[in-house]
Amino acid sequence: MQEVSLTEKLAETSHYLYRKGLSPGKSGNISVRSNKIVAITPSGVSLRDISPEKVVLVDLEGSVLVGSEKPSSELWIHLGIYQSRDDIHGIVHTHSSYATGFAMSEEPIKRLEGFGNLQRPYLRMVNYAPPGTKVLADLVVEGLKDEDVVLLKGHGVLTTGSSIDEASILAEFVEEIAKIQFVTHMLSKDVKD
Repeated sequence: MQEVSLTEKLAETSHYLYRKGLSPGKSGNISVRSNKIVAITPSGVSLRDISPEKVVLVDLEGSVLVGSEKPSSELWIHLGIYQSRDDIHGIVHTHSSYATGFAMSEEPIKRLEGFGNLQRPYLRMVNYAPPGTKVLADLVVEGLKDEDVVLLKGHGVLTTGSSIDEASILAEFVEEIAKIQFVTHMLSKDVKD
């Protein structure tokens, strides 16, 4: 991918995720990697308002190459993942309602078909650390050693993929699973009451 298409793709994906309701307000951040360049959403800007001109390009050490905006406060999570996993080229961090509700309540989300190997019954959840910290970045990187999605306890959801499209689809899928599990729980509760 050329730099221009990286920024356009990131802006397009940002708008898609916002329209789907996966990151309301100014929450969430996404990135895409091509070789040693990472395009990432800026800090404090709604995914609704991302344009190619607002996307920040950084190297794998975090030095800004192009862009006047400050990179996402979760830059270290994105860079840590890219540095540790050559197979990942897209990252989506959302605060979608249902999945984030599970992360906030520290309730696990069941792993359903569509996640490949079903050896573990639940999606991995990493311990809480303050947003934007190296501690949180390290926890997420460790949690993603053999996973493509993690819940961030008390915070949100992070999905990865071989492309930004794959990471986005996975973010949608996680939210749908969380909705299904929530509805199932509520219906089961009503039947028992």
